[in-house]
Amino acid sequence: MVLKSERRMILYRGGAVLREYKVALSRAPLGAKTREGDHKVPEGVYTIDAKNPHSDFHLALHVSYPNARDSANAAAAGVRAGGDIEVHGIKNGLGWLGRFQRWIDWTNGCVALTDPEIEQVYAAVPVGTTIEIRP
Repeated sequence: MVLKSERRMILYRGGAVLREYKVALSRAPLGAKTREGDHKVPEGVYTIDAKNPHSDFHLALHVSYPNARDSANAAAAGVRAGGDIEVHGIKNGLGWLGRFQRWIDWTNGCVALTDPEIEQVYAAVPVGTTIEIRP
């Protein structure tokens, strides 16, 4: 679960809290993603639908955005929903930033962790896991 207003991600296993992380979000963190290029993190229930060990951001877990509702809302507004939303580490080569990466929101609609943190999450979260992103 990602709580955007708290810049916090909570990992659960069997209903119990496994671990909590502070996160960096997108450059426009308030509000739900409604279209491609709005630099917002989506809100809703999605699935981790792929793992990318060769990401530009250390490691990445791909989020199944857009879902059918997101696509329909974007189409009704005459815009593209966008995509390529991930939970990922720091940009390759910048891992030395560590926890400092959380001082500003810097992603294009993703949820960012430090490299050691994404390594933990990547190992613990299988493809098919539900991710809920709340305001």
